[in-house]
Amino acid sequence: MHLRPRFFVAGTLALLAATAGARAFDVSAVPSSRAGTSDDVEMIAVAGEASSYWSRWRGPSGQGFVEGDGYADTWSETENVRWRTPVPGAGNSSPIIWGDQIFVTAAFDGGRQVAVLSYGRDDGALLWRTDVPQPSVPESPHGKNGHASSTPSTDGELVYAYMGNHGLVAVNFAGEIVWHREFGQILASHGTAGSPLLHDGKVIVYQDMRGGTDVGSFVAAFDAATGETAWWTDREENTGWGTPVAIRVGDREELIVSSQRKVYAYNPADGSELWQVDGNLFEVIPTPVVGHGLVFASSGRAGPTLAIRPGGTGNVTETHVAWSSPKGSPFVPSGLLHGDYLYLINDMSSVLTVYRASTGNVMYQQRLGRAQRESFSASPVVIGDKIFVTNDGGDTFVIGAGPEENLLHVNRMGERTLASPALVDGTWYIRTAEALYAIGD
Repeated sequence: MHLRPRFFVAGTLALLAATAGARAFDVSAVPSSRAGTSDDVEMIAVAGEASSYWSRWRGPSGQGFVEGDGYADTWSETENVRWRTPVPGAGNSSPIIWGDQIFVTAAFDGGRQVAVLSYGRDDGALLWRTDVPQPSVPESPHGKNGHASSTPSTDGELVYAYMGNHGLVAVNFAGEIVWHREFGQILASHGTAGSPLLHDGKVIVYQDMRGGTDVGSFVAAFDAATGETAWWTDREENTGWGTPVAIRVGDREELIVSSQRKVYAYNPADGSELWQVDGNLFEVIPTPVVGHGLVFASSGRAGPTLAIRPGGTGNVTETHVAWSSPKGSPFVPSGLLHGDYLYLINDMSSVLTVYRASTGNVMYQQRLGRAQRESFSASPVVIGDKIFVTNDGGDTFVIGAGPEENLLHVNRMGERTLASPALVDGTWYIRTAEALYAIGD
C-alpha cells in the first residue's frame, strides 16, 4: 500500500521461477529441544460466538479461511448484488461483522478527522458514525495507504480501532466511545496500517516508526475493557505496517511480529521476547500464516518468504528456518495456506506462485490479469477448494486449489478495491473506494 518499486520485477515467468526457488535444509536436523511438532503449531482462531462472524482482520481463522457454503463465486457490478451503499470519506480498512452490524473506518478532511462507521447487514443502511478525537499533528501517509487502512476488531461488546496519531479507540455497538488511548505523534513512513489483535482480553498493537518523537517503536497490549496498559515492549525497528498474530506451539502461546529485517516471537502474557529470525527485508506488510508446523512470513518488494519452525529461544535463524524463497513474495497482500500448498500473489508482477508448504518446492506460477503488471492489495480468501484473489481494479480471480494452474473465471466489479472482503452466512461484504457491497446468490 505504498510507493511502487524503482525496478521492474521479472520480465518473464521463466526468470521469476528461477529466482523463486526455495532454499531448504533437512528439517529433521532441527534440534529436538525445540517446542512444537508439525501437529501442534496452529494459529489461535477466535472461539464461541465470534466464530460465527467476521470479527477481525482475515476472519475467524486469521488466515482468510471461510467456513460454510452457499457463497456466490460469480458476480459483477450488477450480477448477484444484494445491495450497494456509498461509504463517505476515504479508507482501505476491511469490513468486520458481528450480529447485524458491519463496521469500517474512514478518514475525512485530509485525515484530520477519522471515524468508525456502522452499517446494517440487511440493507446497508448507515446506522451511526463516531468521530475519534483529533490529534494535534495528523499523519502524512502515502497516497495509496491513506489515513484509515487499519481493520478494526470486535469481541461482540466493543469495536477496537487503531488510528495511528489518533490513537486506539474502543466504541460500543451504539457508537459511543468507551475509552480512547493517545500515543502522541507517530512518525511512521507512509503512515500506519497494522490492525489490532484481540487475545486473552487484551488489544495488541505493534507500531514501528522512525525517531524524533516522545514515543518510539513498540509492541503493546491494552486491557480490552478499560484501555489500561497491560504491558509495553520497546522495539528497535523503524519501518513497517504489519499485524501481529497469536499462535499456539504445543503448550505455549507465542505472539508473532513479522517486521523490518526480522521475525520476532513474544510472550503474549507479558511482552517478553522469546525468539527472533533474521532474513526479512526492510519493508514488511503481509500478515504471517501458519500451518504444517511452520510460520510463513513474507517481506519486502518482491522479497523473500521464510518458513519458520516456532518454539525456539534466542536467535534461531540457523536452526529453525525450514526453507526460504529468495524472491517473488508479496509486498502488500498476505499469503494463503490451503491444504498442502501456500499461495502468494506478487503484487508487483501480478504473478501467483504456489509452493508445497512443507518443502518450499514451486508447484507453478501464473500471471493474473490482462496487463503485465497489475497491483494487488487485498489478501486472498478460500472457500472450499476455490481461491479468490482481488486486484486493485476490482477484478477477482477465481482459482481452483491444487498444484496445477486452474483459473476458473474472473469477476469484474469495475471499482478500485484495496480492502479485503468479509464473508458471513453466504454473503460477501466487499468495500471499494466508493461503496460497500453485499454479494450473494
